[in-house]
Amino acid sequence: MKRFLLQLLHIWKQKLKIYVLAGWVGAGMGIFLLAPSYDYISSRERNADPISSLEFVLGQFTEVMSGQINQNNLILFYAEIGAILGLLSLGFYQILHRRLVDLDALKAELEKDLPTIIRQGEGPLLEFKSSLRWDIQEQRVNKTLEGVILKTLAGFFNSSVGGTLLIGVADNGEILGLESDFQTLKKPDQDGFEQTLITSISTNLGADLCSLVHVLFHKIGDKDVCRVIVLPSRRPVFLTQSNTPKFFVRTGGGTRDLNIQEALDYVGSRWKNAK
Repeated sequence: MKRFLLQLLHIWKQKLKIYVLAGWVGAGMGIFLLAPSYDYISSRERNADPISSLEFVLGQFTEVMSGQINQNNLILFYAEIGAILGLLSLGFYQILHRRLVDLDALKAELEKDLPTIIRQGEGPLLEFKSSLRWDIQEQRVNKTLEGVILKTLAGFFNSSVGGTLLIGVADNGEILGLESDFQTLKKPDQDGFEQTLITSISTNLGADLCSLVHVLFHKIGDKDVCRVIVLPSRRPVFLTQSNTPKFFVRTGGGTRDLNIQEALDYVGSRWKNAK
């Protein structure tokens, strides 16, 4: 646990360095761009010598570097404004970059034909599950099956690329459909199924992960199949089973939980350069 905390601390230190750098760059922009720009505009309004803007900025730069700072220029104020703008710009860039990456991954997945995906069979990025809570063998509701679904989703979240889970498809690729699952729900339709799945993810894995899950329904013949596209998480995802938090990863065509040492090594490697 101590090593895990040290690794998380290292990640946050790296993030802090990036934000400090953005703040300094922004402060420099405030001092050497915003302040001279304001002074130049003011000088032109006062009908001062009409030197070029470049000459004015270079003059201000020389004055600042030589220590001849005119307090009336509000250098500190512009440095603060520049630092704030730098941090805001970095934050907006990270949000937009993450969003674009997520959209590209989702677009690539949506372009895949579902029957073709099923014919490929299970693998590191794809898994089939017969149902969400209906036990086909015992012909009854078995809510422990939701735990199996969550384990798979946790493995996809913890991978670096995410994955796709198809519910209503047997291990051999046979289309079973969702009708039996629908009948176990208060709202026996696709909306009820999606609400149940998302609520389970929010409750057991984290509400922040719901935005990384895209639920689609497909009709193959006369049977419904649920396609759950999972984008990779930006944090380690744990699933509590028998009052014990467990860390799951995808290995080959399955999902397994790691022991403490394996989990520490995986987390340190997987989220080492998290932004």
